[in-house]
Amino acid sequence: MRVTRSSRALGALAAAVLTATVLAGTVVATAPEASAATACQVTYRVNEWPGGFVGYIDITAGSTALHGWTVTWAYGGDQKITSSWGATVTQSGTAVSATNLAYNGDLNPGATVEFGVQGTWATADPTPTPLLLNGTLCGTEPSVSPSASASVSPSPSVSASTSPSVSPSGSPSGSPGSSGCGTLTLCEGFETQSTGTPSGAWALSYPDCQGTGTATVDTTTAYRGGKSLKISGTEGYCNHVFVKSTATLTGSVWYARFYVRHTTALPAAHVTFVALKDSADGNRDLRMGGQNGALQWNRQSDDATLPEQSPAGVALSSVLPVNSWNCVEFKVSGSDGTMQTWLNGTEVAGLHEDGVPTHDIDQQWLNRTGWRPSLTDFRLGWESYGTGSDTLWFDEVALGASRIGC
Repeated sequence: MRVTRSSRALGALAAAVLTATVLAGTVVATAPEASAATACQVTYRVNEWPGGFVGYIDITAGSTALHGWTVTWAYGGDQKITSSWGATVTQSGTAVSATNLAYNGDLNPGATVEFGVQGTWATADPTPTPLLLNGTLCGTEPSVSPSASASVSPSPSVSASTSPSVSPSGSPSGSPGSSGCGTLTLCEGFETQSTGTPSGAWALSYPDCQGTGTATVDTTTAYRGGKSLKISGTEGYCNHVFVKSTATLTGSVWYARFYVRHTTALPAAHVTFVALKDSADGNRDLRMGGQNGALQWNRQSDDATLPEQSPAGVALSSVLPVNSWNCVEFKVSGSDGTMQTWLNGTEVAGLHEDGVPTHDIDQQWLNRTGWRPSLTDFRLGWESYGTGSDTLWFDEVALGASRIGC
């Protein structure tokens, strides 16, 4: 690896992105319930830049499961939605309505789903409030799920250029938390590992040099069971640390699923927490991590990023929430070179490489024609190419030939 591979992204472009991208605010549409039941929540957060914005809307079910949802709000400025993902969105004047897609309408009590919109504005971009879930304000009265025959607003629908794949229903039979791992290549909940240094199916890895980063099997927090993999990552290239699975990756299409919890927001600098060796690219790494505060894929051999590190590109990615367990999934295809990524069951639009160059998303990535990865290993850890330290826990790690699900 070369320390200089991140200098381009950490220069003027990163500064411009940080200057242009402003977190304008978050509105939580909730109110205390009269009973002890837990209220639902709808939140809206926005990344904006002069003339444009991306809004992220999270729905969290209360004590009652949701079987279909519609969120409505009214903009207080001159916002115009141009695309969306994770929902069917219509806009008429300032009024907006967003209805679930086929794969993400069912929410168990306490579960969360996210969808998003991108748009333009000229004079004002205030955060909308209130947001109604199925016609009511969360906490004021039970939300009634829309019927299957509910009609969609006649306003023109705006949809994202990348359509999310259908999410598996329920818990897959091959997940680490279920009764068996089936045909999964890797299925690890760390419960059979002894505390301390990972061993057996995992080996410590320090590419090129070793510093202060550490990896241990930990009992202080876990997504399921009593153990997880803890990574204490410090800034500076030589302070990296990875834990490598001894499983051999086979086939030409790879799906991964893992739960991750971390303590420090992703920094402006380039960092990596998943690395996969690509034998078809000089054994250089395909890397998943972050830059400019959002999730990012990076190709070590040419430093290409997904999405592009422009304000609009970064806005089409997603932050990785801190101090909570998050389900991350991805697909990498060696057959056609395409990639998809999901966060907590919702596809991240900026991390979808579909083989067709799209400005701000995968145009830079596809400047290299004929990229067909051949992945041979899977590593979890932390690598910082400038500033940025973090403490992370990983749990319920799985790899297979089809989508595993959260």
